Amino acid sequence: MSASSAGSLLRIATRRSPLALWQAEHVATLLRGAHTGLDVELKPMLTQGDRIQDRSLAAIGGKGLFIKELEVALDERRADIAVHSMKDVPAEMPQGFVIAAYLERADPRDALLCRRGSTLSDLPAGAKLGTSSLRRRAQILAARPDLSVEPLRGNVDTRLSRLENGAMDAIILACAGLVRLGLEARITARLPPGTMLPAVGQGAIGVECRSDDTRTRALLAALDDAATRTALVAERAFARTLGGSCQSPIAALAHIEENRLTLQGLVAEPDGSRLLRDGVSGDCARAETLGEQLAQRLLESGAGELLERLRSA
Repeated sequence: MSASSAGSLLRIATRRSPLALWQAEHVATLLRGAHTGLDVELKPMLTQGDRIQDRSLAAIGGKGLFIKELEVALDERRADIAVHSMKDVPAEMPQGFVIAAYLERADPRDALLCRRGSTLSDLPAGAKLGTSSLRRRAQILAARPDLSVEPLRGNVDTRLSRLENGAMDAIILACAGLVRLGLEARITARLPPGTMLPAVGQGAIGVECRSDDTRTRALLAALDDAATRTALVAERAFARTLGGSCQSPIAALAHIEENRLTLQGLVAEPDGSRLLRDGVSGDCARAETLGEQLAQRLLESGAGELLERLRSA
């Protein structure tokens, strides 16, 4: 696309955390490379999710707190796009907004970072493991009910400092975020999906814009990765059908081979005493339907009652 057709400026709304800024800069670099003459600038913002660090996300309203203020900036025309970690984006998009591009997905797995030892089985009974994710908590306790799972909020540096100062024996973070920040060497184990099924959308970066902004949507089309989009359509349909939120221990991961999609999904008791897990496979063209079907199967096997109880707690 030529400079004249690209227009002169594209403004990116982003959170101020190091990882969010890395992701926004990465998108800016890709856009400049795809569209000669396009000027891209970042507009860093402090979100409600960043401001409140002393309570769990579940207690203060869920992961959507990280993106609401970015969407306000889009709505008020103070920014043209917002860059998100897709695991933070609620399955129901608000009216008037669309994820116009999914970047190629990075490693979706969770990473274990230990002070001593290198695997989950190395941790001694009673060891303190830090995570504020109900999904991670449930699956860790299902595998190691003898561990003490402690709340852990803050950006990556804050969480790493809790490990380094001895407040935690181990913590769990997303592999993708650590790799993007140049911290891959800190990973002591990548947890396999059979032990720790990732969050919906984990490892994927999404770029949001106003659904009626045809110029911006055309610019973003050059960044869209078809396989990542298909996988996330399935995973997000699964979460949407369950009615899942940050208060719900829900996990899903889609894998694509040739034109076939396999989706694993999980709903868990927060204490890890019960994991409801199932999977479906089918043609990639049916990604959304497969996500909905898997959710219905889990709802019928007890997930509906479990999630309703958590919502009303």
